[in-house]
Amino acid sequence: MNQIGLMDYLIDLDKKHFIHPTSSLKQQHETGAPFIFTEGKGVYLTDITEKKVLEGMSSLWNVNVGYGREELAEAAREQMEKLAFTNSFSSMSNEPAIRLAAKLAEITPGDLNAVFFTSGGSESNDTAYKLVRYYWKLKGLPKKTKIISRKKGYHGVNIGATSATGISPFHQMTSSLAPDFLHVDTFSLDSLRGCIEKEGAETIAAFIAEPVQGAGGVNIAPDGYFQEIRKICDEYNILFIADEVITGFGRTGKMFACEHYEVIPDVMLIAKGITSGYIPLGAVVVTESIQRELVDLSEGVLLHGYTYSGHATACAVGLKNIEIIERENLVENARVMGEELLKGFYEIQREIDIVGDVRAIGLIGAVEIVDPVTNHRFPTLIAPKVSTEAAKRGLIVRTVGFEGMDTVVFAPPLIINKQEVQELISILRDSLLAVQKSL
Repeated sequence: MNQIGLMDYLIDLDKKHFIHPTSSLKQQHETGAPFIFTEGKGVYLTDITEKKVLEGMSSLWNVNVGYGREELAEAAREQMEKLAFTNSFSSMSNEPAIRLAAKLAEITPGDLNAVFFTSGGSESNDTAYKLVRYYWKLKGLPKKTKIISRKKGYHGVNIGATSATGISPFHQMTSSLAPDFLHVDTFSLDSLRGCIEKEGAETIAAFIAEPVQGAGGVNIAPDGYFQEIRKICDEYNILFIADEVITGFGRTGKMFACEHYEVIPDVMLIAKGITSGYIPLGAVVVTESIQRELVDLSEGVLLHGYTYSGHATACAVGLKNIEIIERENLVENARVMGEELLKGFYEIQREIDIVGDVRAIGLIGAVEIVDPVTNHRFPTLIAPKVSTEAAKRGLIVRTVGFEGMDTVVFAPPLIINKQEVQELISILRDSLLAVQKSL
């Protein structure tokens, strides 16, 4: 079978048998996959037609150390040969899980010292909601069950995580969202305080926020916001959960984005960059004081856990991934290359009329599309057209087109260099110019 024949064959199988996540089912069934990737190296992917593209999103914000890292494959192979998997129920354990938990305690800020492992970000979110409610129940405050999150926040697609997500299209898929989830305005301290006063602090278990909103449009908090959030949570005896699933492990130019604000959450959620996507893994990290109270106050069995919690191979890959991030100084590289990325965004903003606000912190950024006449969004979404043009020219990006946004978002691998950033900016510029000319 020649290359074209193989591609057609795989597209046909894909349409018949593969239900794609977060995709148009109708479009998938009609046209098939736009790319079938076969290889990745560094910041580039190659598809079945041998087309090479720069991965401007680290896939789903997560391939932090880049593609094709043989060390990670070797770490998985070595662990699989010794012990691929054993469950962590009934206090069973394994060495990679123990060592990774200790490493996470070392690199997370403050007294975040105890780790519950999951298989990804959505599981980390749902686990946190259960743990904080359990925590308050043990402390004799069983009415503290409500979770406050923010509009435009994204926390995953499990039933609890979907309910916490503050993006309305995710709520429209099903009419059976979980109870006790509330949403406040994205950066309004008054909105949060008003919600707490209305509901009663005695009913609120936790407030959850991404230090930088990712899927909601790369929304970066104003100065002082999270410091005030910490104070409000302390004032009302509410736990603060930081969702670092996207922002953790160097993405923003700090190991964890909370460090930009010098704020320590009570609970931190991590996934994605913990293994750079090489194997599924996530975690919930809680402070030493929360762990101590859970131990002291609980009786019997903690009836929560996943088959793959503390998966030995996944944890071995996580350890090696963090070693690479530290050894290659990728957190600092994200900071420096992020400045280059933002510099390029500003240049494009000055050159191209349809570019509105631009922003970045480390290697996570966004370019908004606006009608230059009204300085508001066009009547129809334009960002997807930019994404399509970019893909034709060899750049993968994502777009955000809900909640009044028309935005192209970026999160390239943390290994990206100056030349590759310039390539990204060049393709983006050409794509924007092509779209602007067509309007």
